[in-house]
Amino acid sequence: MIGLISATAAGAAARDRLVAAWPERVRVYDGPVGDAVRRAFAECEQLVCFLATGAVVRLVAPLLSDKATDPGVVCVDEGGRFAVSLVGGHGGGANELARQVGELLEAQPVVTTATDAVGVPGLDTLGLPVEGDVAGVSRALLDGEPVALRAEVPWPLPPLPVGAEGAYVVRVTDRLVERVAEREVVLRPPSLVVGVGASKGAPVDEVLGLIESTLGDAWPLPKSLAELATVDAKAGEPGIVEAAERLGVPVVTYSAEQLAGVEVPNPSDAPLAAVGTPSVAEAAALVRGGELLVPKQKSERADGRPAMATCAVVRRPGRGRLAVVGLGPGARDLLTPRAKAELRRARVLVGLDQYVDQIRDLLRPGTRVLESGLGAEEERARTAVEEACKGQAVALIGSGDAGVYAMASPALAEASDDIDVIGVPGVTAALAAAAILGAPLGHDHVSISLSDLHTPWEVIERRVRAAAEADIVVTFYNPRSRGRDWQLPKALTILAEHRKPTTPVGVVRNASRPDESSRVTTLGALDPATVDMMTVVTVGNTATRDIAGRMVTPRGYRWQASQEGAE
Repeated sequence: MIGLISATAAGAAARDRLVAAWPERVRVYDGPVGDAVRRAFAECEQLVCFLATGAVVRLVAPLLSDKATDPGVVCVDEGGRFAVSLVGGHGGGANELARQVGELLEAQPVVTTATDAVGVPGLDTLGLPVEGDVAGVSRALLDGEPVALRAEVPWPLPPLPVGAEGAYVVRVTDRLVERVAEREVVLRPPSLVVGVGASKGAPVDEVLGLIESTLGDAWPLPKSLAELATVDAKAGEPGIVEAAERLGVPVVTYSAEQLAGVEVPNPSDAPLAAVGTPSVAEAAALVRGGELLVPKQKSERADGRPAMATCAVVRRPGRGRLAVVGLGPGARDLLTPRAKAELRRARVLVGLDQYVDQIRDLLRPGTRVLESGLGAEEERARTAVEEACKGQAVALIGSGDAGVYAMASPALAEASDDIDVIGVPGVTAALAAAAILGAPLGHDHVSISLSDLHTPWEVIERRVRAAAEADIVVTFYNPRSRGRDWQLPKALTILAEHRKPTTPVGVVRNASRPDESSRVTTLGALDPATVDMMTVVTVGNTATRDIAGRMVTPRGYRWQASQEGAE
C-alpha cells in the first residue's frame, strides 16, 4: 500500500490524481502532517509526501531503521514539477515509484541513486536474493574497477560492466556459501525445482521435512527454490500445498500423461497404479528439462510405517529471454514505458542500424549491440534467437509494433519452446497516421503492404479487391518506391471501382517525426508520384467524410444515411 500525505490544497489536488489513477494501491492519511507521516510509515510499503523535501527529511529521519525494511519515500513539490526519490530508492522501490508518479503527474522524476544516475543496474534490484558486499561491489562497478562475473548457474542478467577477472566478484550460484568473501556479492537465481509425490493425507511436516533434509546443507532454502512440481491429481493435496506456502513458492502441476513420457532413473509401479505415471517426483522435476541433482528420496517415519512422501531435486538453468520490442513510429514520447524497461533489461540488443540509433541513449552501459542494415531481417531474427538460446536476455527491436510488418514473425518462426518470448506492443504507423488525420479508422479497417518483395502481387491484388468489395477502410504500407512505382496506382484503381472519386484519402509522411507532413485529399485527386516509402496512405470507405479538413469514419452506417438524406 502507498500512503499519501498532503498539507495544502495544491498538494491535495495532486494527491487526488494519484487516488483516481491507483484506487487499489493508495491510502490517504489526513490529520496533522507529523502524525500522518508516522502512521503511514508504520503501515505502508511506500509513501508519497506532497511536502517540501526538507520537511519530509525532518519527519522521516527519526523513523528510519534499516534500508532493507524501511518504506520507500517519494517527495512531490507543491508545484507538482518534481517527484523526488528520497528514501529507499532500491529496497523500498522509491526510484521506480518516483518514475511512475512523475509519469502520472507530468512531473520530472529525480533519482540520485548512484547506479541509476549512470545507468548501471543496482545489484539489489535484479529481482534475485542478494548477499555480501553490495555497496562495495556496486561502488567498484561505478568507479570502473575490474569486477569478475562467476556464473556457476547460467542466468539471463541485465548488462553489467563485468569481465572474467577482477578484484571484486559477482557470483551467481544456487549452492550454500558458508562465508561470502570480502569484495564479493552472491546472487541466488531461482534455479531449483523440487518434484514432490505424496500419498493421500501426507502430513505437511513429513513433506516439508523431506524437502529440507534432501536439500540439506548444499542448497539453502528457500533462496534458490523456484517451485514444487507434482502431478495434477495432487494439485490440492494439503501437505504439498501447505509446504509450498511455508516455503513461499508455487505448486506447478503436470498431467500424468506428460509425466509418463519423461525418462527417469527410478520408475515405480506404485505411482503408475495410483495416478497413471511410473514417476511423480523425478518426472515432475525433470519434465521441463534440467540436471537431476538428487534422485528420488523417500521420507522416513519415526513409527516405522511406510513413507508417505517422495521428492527429487533438479537444477533448471535460466531460460534465455527474447523480448520483441516495438519502438513506435519514431517520436520518443510514443515509445511505451514497457518498451523502455525491456531495452534497459536487455544484455544484448539486435536491430536495424537506424532503429538502434533512435534508442541508443536508453541502453545501459555494457549492452552488446548487434546491428545491421536494410534487407537483413531474417538474419537479425536468427541472431536474436541464437543469443537467447545461449541464456542471454535479448531485445529485438522493430519500428511501430514489432508484430506488424516487423520482426516478431521471423523471430518466432525461428524460436523453439526452450526460450521465453515476450512481446512488447508499440504504436503502429497506421495508428500514428490516423491520429494525425482525424478518425479514419473509426469502423472496420485493414492494413495492406504493397511491397511484393515477400508477397506475390497476385496475392496483394486479391486482398485489395476483397477490401474494396467489403467497403473497408484501407491503410497502405510501403506504398511506393523508386523500383515499385505502379503498385499504388493499380491499388487505387481497384478501390475506385467501388468508391466515389470524392472518397477522402489521408497521406502522412514520417508520422510523429520532426519532418512529419500530412494532408487530406480524395481518391480522384491523389497523385501517386507524391508518395514514397516513408508515407502511409489511408483510403476511406463509402461512409468516410472530410469534416473541417479531418478524415472521419463513423462507427455505424446510420450516420451515412442521415448525411445522404440531408444532401
